[in-house]
Amino acid sequence: MPEQIGIEDIGGTLRLGAYPCTLDPDSKAYEMYKTMQIKERHRHRYEVNNDYRDVLTEHGMRLSGLSPDGRIVEMIEIPEHPWFIATQAHPELKSRPNRPHPLFKGFIEAALKFSF
Repeated sequence: MPEQIGIEDIGGTLRLGAYPCTLDPDSKAYEMYKTMQIKERHRHRYEVNNDYRDVLTEHGMRLSGLSPDGRIVEMIEIPEHPWFIATQAHPELKSRPNRPHPLFKGFIEAALKFSF
């Protein structure tokens, strides 16, 4: 928008397009992707407030994916839960009926194990 020309730092600025993410090798996300370095698409201004990282991890949350510089939380998990993974990315943008995104595939697999 014209009125935002020159405005660069307004908190969590818009992240649009593919961004790199480093996965924790002990995470469910790593288990799904089978690699530590991924790139996922974004379209948002949201970020985890870094002031809360310690309290989140102290209460059982795993910060399972971070930006390469470690500044931005990209994925979180609750390890004790059968399938609790949240991501800043939009996996639906890379998923296809004949080639589901790893997170969707993992979710369906976890649901099938849990339901039987």
